[in-house]
Amino acid sequence: MQKVQLAYKFRLYPKPEDEEKLLETLELCRQTYNYFLGQWNGKENIPSRLELQSQLPILKKEKPELKNVYSKVLQMVLYQLYSNLKSLSQLKKNGRKVGRLRFKGKGWYKTFCYNQSGFKLIKTGKRLDVLHLSKIGDIPIRVHRSIEGSIKQVVIKRHNSGKWFAYICVEKEVEVENIVPNRAVGIDLGLRHFLTDTDRRQIENPRFYEKTLEKIRVLQHWLSRKRRGSKNYEKTRIKLAKAYERLVDQRDDFLHKLSKFYVKNYDVICVEDLQIRNMVKNHNLSQKILDASWGKFIRLLHEKAERATRVRVVVDVPPKGTSEGLSHKDPLRDFISSNRIKMRGLGSPATPAEMEPLRGLITVPASSIIEAGSPQPLGVGSSRRKSLSTKKIRSSPPIARKPTTFSHE
Repeated sequence: MQKVQLAYKFRLYPKPEDEEKLLETLELCRQTYNYFLGQWNGKENIPSRLELQSQLPILKKEKPELKNVYSKVLQMVLYQLYSNLKSLSQLKKNGRKVGRLRFKGKGWYKTFCYNQSGFKLIKTGKRLDVLHLSKIGDIPIRVHRSIEGSIKQVVIKRHNSGKWFAYICVEKEVEVENIVPNRAVGIDLGLRHFLTDTDRRQIENPRFYEKTLEKIRVLQHWLSRKRRGSKNYEKTRIKLAKAYERLVDQRDDFLHKLSKFYVKNYDVICVEDLQIRNMVKNHNLSQKILDASWGKFIRLLHEKAERATRVRVVVDVPPKGTSEGLSHKDPLRDFISSNRIKMRGLGSPATPAEMEPLRGLITVPASSIIEAGSPQPLGVGSSRRKSLSTKKIRSSPPIARKPTTFSHE
């Protein structure tokens, strides 16, 4: 048995009077953060977290409105500030050049946290359940999936579009089944295709940002022509925020489904240990690299493998030399690289370029992962699916495969 921590994201639907209380709580948390930041920002001798918390009762006497905020919420504000100051202090001791923490302006403080107490999730048996928050009240919440484990804390967040969400953090025990790994896969990440694996799949790069860029440009142009603070400015700002949120949601949905598929179907997953921070220094490719979100995909693989019911291993392979001797024009370049990554991840000193007589690669359209949830090889499925699938890489027919299912966790 092992303990894992999960966070569930659910939409909140507060009434106008409840939203006023939520906004008031955010504002008072922001003021508390700035008050203590002004006292200790830039100083070397930072007091302990308990010493900081002991000053809260004194501050409440000076500002009686702080009594409208649950005590644990204010303590978590100080915990966040203390962690930030400690991290900066540690970086400075390590010889890094660091500046100071910034004060939070209006609208820049977006979350507050109920830790261990002050909240209760009430089941109503209807579409909307109720989340009770101390000092705020009962707020309708859409719990679209069952919560497994004991709830440890609830984080309330306001997005730029004005939507409210609750992140319910739980801890649960998972019984891990120890097995001998028998299915391994190597994954080569790229820009032409999002990834190519050793089972001859090539996942189409969805390019979400590229497809949304024109709409974002238009909305930003409209926003620049509105008078700041006017009603039209606020309406356009919300439209722009919703466009960005949709972009992020689409990308996250794609990455979750794809990473879940590989963790569910393979025991050992070999991926490149990419230094993305260095790669984006190439300004010609930086936008496309960040749009692909390789780093988040690898992180999701690790996270889902850790909480799987069977032992899953994600091996980070040094990327140097995985494409050595291969031409960029070679249609099988990524497939050969994925085989090299797999062999390195399994500890083989020699890496044959071709494991067996090469057959056709199967290109999986991103739409089948996002919409249908079951990518199929070329020639299988509806006529629409056929039109979305790309051509075969070689003239020989692809392997007949059983359709695989991508699910979201």
